[in-house]
Amino acid sequence: MSKKQELRSEETKKSIITAAYELFAVKGYEAVTMREIAKQAGCSHTTIYIYFKDKEVLLYELSKPALLELKSTLKAKLEDHKLPADERIKAISRHFIDFCLMNHNMYLLIIMTQSSRVDQEPQIQPELNTLRIELFSILNQALQEYLQLSSDDKDKLLSCSRIYFYMLQGIVSTYHLSEESSEDLFKRLDRTFEEAFEVLLTGFRYREGMHD
Repeated sequence: MSKKQELRSEETKKSIITAAYELFAVKGYEAVTMREIAKQAGCSHTTIYIYFKDKEVLLYELSKPALLELKSTLKAKLEDHKLPADERIKAISRHFIDFCLMNHNMYLLIIMTQSSRVDQEPQIQPELNTLRIELFSILNQALQEYLQLSSDDKDKLLSCSRIYFYMLQGIVSTYHLSEESSEDLFKRLDRTFEEAFEVLLTGFRYREGMHD
């Protein structure tokens, strides 16, 4: 393939990903067809399959960069042992909320669409769901360190992690359609978010008999 052909091929691929992003954001993942994506990208409905075999692969391609960046940042916060365990969880929580609010048009698509259970091997879109499970495992590990749970307490730890994730999702779901910027929301509500984190973490500690 010549340099010119390679460039044209890469441009076509980028056009397809951009078209998918725009259509998924407006119509939702399930409602969009590959034919619609091809039309918006300016290519034929047969050409699109040269680059992506189905919508699931397209979903992974447009989600992967953002999720890899999110994973890298959350992992760095988890490994920042200059902070106490509770502050690491709070830092992870704030960044997750900020990420979802900054990507409010796509956060459901990136985080939730075609998601699998965290306690099972992903069957649908395994690459994307494996990456999502890795993100959940960062929260899981942060809570394990905070609650000082052993590896034998898997069920208890999974329950705590799910409950904590429900709280994070509740915050994001409440504000993801807000006209306020993520920065303005944090200025206005950071103390409330902090209290939500603190109440839940204190509750976990109390249940585990870790209160003073």
